[in-house]
Amino acid sequence: MYILGLDVGSTTCKYVLTDLKGNIIDKAYERHNTRQAEKVYEFLLRLEKKGFTPGRDRVFITGSGAGIIGTLIGARFIQEVVAVAEAVERLNPEVRFVSEIGGEDMKSIFFKGEGKNKTRQVFMQSVCAGGTGAFIEKCARKMGLSLERLSEMGYKGLQIHKVSSKCGIFAEADINTLLKAGVPVEEIVASLFEAVVIQNLSVLIKGNVPKPEVLLLGGPNLFFKGLREAWTYHLSKLWKERGIKLPEGKSPEELIKVPSNALFYAAMGCSIAASFQSGGVYTGKEKLKWWIEEGQYKQKEAEGVKGLWKTKDELEEFIKKYKSQIASLPIWSTEEVKKVVIGCDFGSTTAKAVCLSEKGEIIFSTYALSKGNPIEDAKRIFREIKERTKKAEILALGITGYGKDLLKDILGADTAIVETVAHATAGLHFFPDADCICDVGGVDVKIIIIKNGAVVDFRLNSQCSSGNGAFLQGVAERFGIALEDIANRAFSATMMPKLTMGCGVFLQSDIVNQQRKGWNAEEILAALCYILPYNVWIYAGNITNFNDIGRKFILQGGTHRNLAVVKSQVDFLKSKVPDAEIVIHPYPGEAGAIGAALVALEHTKTTGATRFRGFDVIENLEYRTTTSEETTCRWCSVECRRTFVDVKLPDGKGRPWSKVPLPEGWVRIIVGASCPKGFVEDKEELKRIRSEMEKIKGKFPNIAQIVQKTAFITKTDIKALC
Repeated sequence: MYILGLDVGSTTCKYVLTDLKGNIIDKAYERHNTRQAEKVYEFLLRLEKKGFTPGRDRVFITGSGAGIIGTLIGARFIQEVVAVAEAVERLNPEVRFVSEIGGEDMKSIFFKGEGKNKTRQVFMQSVCAGGTGAFIEKCARKMGLSLERLSEMGYKGLQIHKVSSKCGIFAEADINTLLKAGVPVEEIVASLFEAVVIQNLSVLIKGNVPKPEVLLLGGPNLFFKGLREAWTYHLSKLWKERGIKLPEGKSPEELIKVPSNALFYAAMGCSIAASFQSGGVYTGKEKLKWWIEEGQYKQKEAEGVKGLWKTKDELEEFIKKYKSQIASLPIWSTEEVKKVVIGCDFGSTTAKAVCLSEKGEIIFSTYALSKGNPIEDAKRIFREIKERTKKAEILALGITGYGKDLLKDILGADTAIVETVAHATAGLHFFPDADCICDVGGVDVKIIIIKNGAVVDFRLNSQCSSGNGAFLQGVAERFGIALEDIANRAFSATMMPKLTMGCGVFLQSDIVNQQRKGWNAEEILAALCYILPYNVWIYAGNITNFNDIGRKFILQGGTHRNLAVVKSQVDFLKSKVPDAEIVIHPYPGEAGAIGAALVALEHTKTTGATRFRGFDVIENLEYRTTTSEETTCRWCSVECRRTFVDVKLPDGKGRPWSKVPLPEGWVRIIVGASCPKGFVEDKEELKRIRSEMEKIKGKFPNIAQIVQKTAFITKTDIKALC
């Protein structure tokens, strides 16, 4: 007789096949890519060939996707934390604390007492994505890191920065801030591991003290070296603070274990449960096959809605109309242009640049994924611009995006434009009669309302991932679907589940729930595209009366290259404003850079001069970043952990008086402060600023103040002067 332990998780499926003595005959760990039932069926086909027999052998199942699948194969359900606890008690009886980090949940188990008096206390967190494997992977993608490289990155000896440990969305916002500040990705990853450990300890210990020995389970704990180092550091520190004595001759490293089969504890716990629980006789795979081929579709028809289109003719007509609105970027010969204006948009996920002629014509554009370091992104982009423009004269440089504040003086930008202004300029340049511009970027959403060619209101959402492009891309990548394939895959779905509008974390939980019901990747992507306008306009934009906005809507931002998103936007806006005219900006992904270039073009017409430092200076930029006690802001009790970005530039005055001295020929940019005072290093710098201001006042007196004093002088003042 065989016993099968099945763990059907949110991202992977695992099984352990044992004999009656508990010896492992076979095991497997594979990603299911939202096809949980199909993956389990594949497992059963494999196992039956190895002798796993219906009516004789038993199967126990656990995991977030176990419900429907278990009933179809005769399995007995075991709650996840109970399954893990059973395996730990049998295999590691000396363990007192367990932390398992899964794809989209976290579990903690405390063991107390001995023998018959041994008790367990379990806690589980499955609502917020913060601290889970999916959260770590999502942040890694944002930084352009492969999972292979992430697994090798450490924690020890690296500077730690503030990354929220309470909410996955806020943590992403913190990572964006660090990226645009030029903080090395190694330090950001170490800070991410720190946040994951703090999240697990703060949320799941519930006033208990994790005592040795400790067992770390789940994929993230097994695969990520830096995460294990962070656990060791914090648990060692906690034991020292609480006065917990360690067993004689044992170091913290020896007391914090990550077993080689850390991925299989829930599945092994299911097999162990079979030794003292009845039921779970395997009934075969036929009902599961029926569910895959027929049953799930009947349930989908009852619970879901039609896909993004009603008829193929409607879909073809839509694609033909809107695909033609996205223009191909022109390629000019370098001999055709002698003078160039550059516009750059250093965003959170991409870096873009556009070159314009003196007449405002687009000459060249480059669009690349950000590598997580704005200075290196700038070097790469300007290297390409230099190659393409050859010996053309650079008339002006305009920049916008998350990286503008860091880069404006380093690059010598003539204008550093707020994103809303850049996008409004780009939209109105092509559509001067626009009433509203909707920009959906990587990590933010901007709604710009226009009256008579002027911006009168705007809505900005940059804290929640709901409705942005990175969220959609992150879900697609988890399913193994490339960014450029999302639209085609979403259009292939004839039905889709109903997803809930709102918070990105809860939306993620909703997706997991739909996976359990059998909805596949294409159908979930279609539903995400469908719900995106609701999150953009109603949840993030808080727009209630669409008729007050107008009737001409411009869609901008790289996310609107995805025609499935555009289809959802058009259908949503038409339902609110039936006579609405909805168009895509001809260069949706480059709109911010085009706006920056257009503002810079106006600047050069006014001044005729540029601050641009030149390609060679940018290519040879030397820089360093410092985050330490010396860089911490002391102006108030918040004590922001700032980062000093020091760059070697010809006109740098240095800061020999600083606590972090800077020689002549270097300039310092301070990032990470939460208020204007934080951009002043200390009292000495404040004195210098005030001194310079007094000198300027002396050279250029304020006439209005002089008039005010003399015009309203009193008799008492006159007597005093006499």
